Amino acid sequence: MTALSRSLLTVLLLSGTAGQTLALEKVSFGTNWLAQPEHGGFYQSVADGTYEACGLEVTILPGGPQVNNRALLLAGKIDFNMGGNMLEAFSAAAENIPVKVVAASFQKEPQVLMTHPDQGFESWESLKDADTYILGDQGFQSYFQWMITEFGFDASKRVPYTFNPAPFIADKKSVQQGYITSEPYAVEQEGGFSPKLFLIADYGFDTYSTTIEAMAATIEEKPEVVKCFVEGSIKGWYSYLYGDNSAANALIQKDNPDMSDDQIAFSIDKMKEYGIVDSGDTETIGIGAMTDARMQSFYDKMVKAGVVEDGLDIKSTYTLDFVNQKVGLDLKK
Repeated sequence: MTALSRSLLTVLLLSGTAGQTLALEKVSFGTNWLAQPEHGGFYQSVADGTYEACGLEVTILPGGPQVNNRALLLAGKIDFNMGGNMLEAFSAAAENIPVKVVAASFQKEPQVLMTHPDQGFESWESLKDADTYILGDQGFQSYFQWMITEFGFDASKRVPYTFNPAPFIADKKSVQQGYITSEPYAVEQEGGFSPKLFLIADYGFDTYSTTIEAMAATIEEKPEVVKCFVEGSIKGWYSYLYGDNSAANALIQKDNPDMSDDQIAFSIDKMKEYGIVDSGDTETIGIGAMTDARMQSFYDKMVKAGVVEDGLDIKSTYTLDFVNQKVGLDLKK
């Protein structure tokens, strides 16, 4: 019996359509950082039994500064991985690594640029007047290169971001990078003011983010497992954003005791306010949505900015087989 046949038989048995129920199939999912509300949909489906309902026992393996879950995916040690944005997938294609994105948890890259209020930064274009851009290496080499090419930002103003908000708080004419769900909260707590936020996705940086990645072999050999995990995660995001998320938050805090109730509330509020998870295409075809047009648009921008090489087969980096099916729309309240 082939691996695919075994998967099919397992799903049939678990759904009650053939014989005696078998044990749940164990699946591991590595995240890209410590447990947080940005992972809420996955924790929700563990907490409320959504994964179990379609036959999976899912173990979430949190990432962190000393953890490389993507390497574990490539080594076959875990089944699914949480990617950052599509630049990682394009890089894999350039290296002929058979990884595919099977869903996009975030419709918008949650990266923001922050400024002080009442300093004349009222528009995206006005950010070019800043004295300093406080950016990490990854941001400088990716979205800031796009900002230089597309809008004429000045690379000479960049200074490294050390993940300490103090330099930004002290310099009223500076701009600092951040995730909309975290750094603005830190500035509010430490600086005593709410920074102005410019979500780069709203100005054309149109990558998908917080992706679900799987190896091509997993997709080929266990499509029912991939379908269950993707659709379970989609349902989890609806329930987390619009339903009772208390059990999921308890699991998040168990895995990351430093995550406060206030931080969780702030993060969820920002994800909703800015449409990070649920906006655009998701309103009609469901959370997790991806389209060929969006993929091509982002790729073309990154080629123009010199971030990725031209000529990649970007359709090898993702599949639409498990998304865009309106799954979970009935759960939205």
